[in-house]
Amino acid sequence: MTVRQKLLKSFYPALMKMGKSLGLKAKFITNEAGHKPITSFYDLKATVNNGVQINFNRFKGQKVLIVNTASDCGYTAQYDELQKLNELYKDNLTILGFPSSDFNNQEARSDEQIAIFCYATYGIQFRLMKKSRVIKGHHQNEVYQWLTHKNKNGWNEKQPEWNFSKYLVNEEGVLTHYFGPGVSPLSNDVRKYLDKN
Repeated sequence: MTVRQKLLKSFYPALMKMGKSLGLKAKFITNEAGHKPITSFYDLKATVNNGVQINFNRFKGQKVLIVNTASDCGYTAQYDELQKLNELYKDNLTILGFPSSDFNNQEARSDEQIAIFCYATYGIQFRLMKKSRVIKGHHQNEVYQWLTHKNKNGWNEKQPEWNFSKYLVNEEGVLTHYFGPGVSPLSNDVRKYLDKN
């Protein structure tokens, strides 16, 4: 862990406290009307950082939390919280991390370096995908095209507003929530939906 990363990790609790009091990036959006996707979530696929491609039809019957990640961000300590969430809900939740350099190039490492950093620093056990573009535009990752275009997911146009934005898909492949980076993965805002059957 670099000196910068140590400083960011120590600053994280203050960032979350400040964000909560000011409402910074702590918003969430809910699919209150229960819109169904136009194209199936289970038709998607993505490449794990080791080069293995996975088809999303393997996630049928599970909730899936998709998070865009970065190693040099004030929210990077959420890796630790995501791993704790992964342990708490391992029987019915899959977490997928999508490293990206879209926000101030805060993920400059290679896929191999990202994996080493995440496993060595936070002991993460959930899948990390190959680094890709998550914001709208040319070369946006196929999964994020689905998450951020209502003509695919049925209702949501909200793209990640920063690193560690989170999207929750339910057991039927319906996008149910967007959580901003300022929402902790372990917060009641997230866990109350994970606890629903």
